Amino acid sequence: MARILVIEDEDNIATALDFLLTREGHSHVRMASGQGAVQRIRETRPDLVLLDVMLPDVSGYQIVQDLRADPALSGIRVLMMTARGSVVERRKGMALGADGFIAKPFELDELRAEMTRILAEPC
Repeated sequence: MARILVIEDEDNIATALDFLLTREGHSHVRMASGQGAVQRIRETRPDLVLLDVMLPDVSGYQIVQDLRADPALSGIRVLMMTARGSVVERRKGMALGADGFIAKPFELDELRAEMTRILAEPC
């Protein structure tokens, strides 16, 4: 069972994620904006962060960049999610240090497979 922090502002996506994560047996908490996300990650040390790119206040790109710049948080695994699933968006997310990138709307099986892959990688 993994500890997962979901940072997602869209309620319908958060509901789908809640369903999947609960069914998979993961413990999870949701934040609906990017404000305070790095501090929350520092305090809770989740196994995985499901991070929306387009958030109110602070973008997902800024959050992953801040995590990778902090040696104490650089090993936190991040799966970025975006409705703008272009190759450019994916490259940007991966270049900033995301462990994975998935386009919304996603199939739950696709998300589950990507989470399993990332969680299986050594920190």
